Formats: sequence, C-alpha cells, structure tokens
Amino acid sequence: MRPEVTGPQIERHRTERVGWLRAAVLGANDGILSTSSLVLGVAAAHATHSSVMVAGVAGLVAGAMSMAAGEYVSVHSQSDTEHADLELERTELRTDNAGEHKELMAIYVARGLDPKLAKQVAAQLMAHDALGAHARDELGISASFSARPIQAALASAGSFAVGAAMPLAVTGMAAQAYLIPLVSGTSLVFLALLGGLAARAGGASVTVGALRVTFWGALAMGVTAAVGALFGS
Repeated sequence: MRPEVTGPQIERHRTERVGWLRAAVLGANDGILSTSSLVLGVAAAHATHSSVMVAGVAGLVAGAMSMAAGEYVSVHSQSDTEHADLELERTELRTDNAGEHKELMAIYVARGLDPKLAKQVAAQLMAHDALGAHARDELGISASFSARPIQAALASAGSFAVGAAMPLAVTGMAAQAYLIPLVSGTSLVFLALLGGLAARAGGASVTVGALRVTFWGALAMGVTAAVGALFGS
C-alpha cells in the first residue's frame, strides 16, 4: 500500500496573535490599574462608599470608551499608511514592472541569496502575486501584522471593561473600613495574574511579566492614594 500523502503542516506562531493580544492585555491592565487607582484615591479622600462606587463605575465607562476611541484612531492611522504604501506599489508595478523586479531581486540578494537564484525567486513570486511579494518583503506588511482598527478597538474596550470590573466588584463587596487594603491587595493579584498570562501567551518569562506589571501597578496605586489623602485632608 502506498503511504497516505498529506498536505504540509502549517505551524502556528505567537506573532500571529500579537495584534489583538497587545490590545487585549493593554486594555485589561489599564482597566484594573486605572479603576483600582481611582477607587483608592477617592476612598483615601474619605468619600462615602456610594461615592466611591459611582466614581468606579464612571471610570469603567469612560475608560472603556476612551480606550476604544484611542485604539481605533491609532490603528486606523496605521491602516491608512499601509493602504497608501500599497497603492504606491500598485502604481510602480504598473508603470515600472522591470524596476520593481530588480528591487525585489536586490532585497533577496541582500538577505543572502545568489543573484541568479534571487532573480528566479523574484520572477516566480511576482508572477504569482507581485503586490503581495512587495508588500511582504519590501514594506513588511503581511496578513498577520496588518492593522485592524475595529478589532483593536473592540478588544481594548472589552478587555478594559473586564479588567475594571474586577476591582469594582471588590469595592462593591468590601466594607468601608477594609476597602483600601482589599482593593489594593486584590488588584495587585489581578495584575500579577494578567502579567503572567500575557507573558505565557507571548512566550516570555511568566515571573518577569508578573513582577513588571505588579511593580508599576503598586506604584500607580500608591501615588493616587497619596494624592487622594492629601486633598481629602
């Protein structure tokens, strides 16, 4: 019997999810940190429990909308730049195909291919998908890294809301006397877990990722609480 022939196995790489992962981690981290800091600052100013909750909910809504708008505008600017570069490449391929072939060949030679082989590779790739070859090898634009404004905005807003809901839930359940230590302690735990999870998903050190996020989170909450206590007094 002939061995069954199967297609090539396509490897999955972490870089394929870098776009949405960055937006989601950034959103969740900001949600936890900004909401817990806001709650601690207002609580340190001797506000009532209901006032602290109102401030926390307002921070959640405002922060989620701000993250979505900011991420959309930022990523859309990147997308506009990519489209402009691709349109320029289309024009150059239409008006100077031979020059674009030499340009692609030079890129492969610079990467270590023999000039004769580089010429063959450039010819075959351009025959298959000229614009795709130039987008990938000249401009560095690929499907894995292309800008997706809507996806980034939704990921940022959703993850911010989820992150902000964590310290907000603790605030709702905590008694006034224990609000500050409970919110600060649980928020640092949430941040450490998030940092470790993000590091694991990205293939980095879990311990370093957790410590890095926890350190800056503790600093931000401490400064905000100090400002609240200063103005509250």
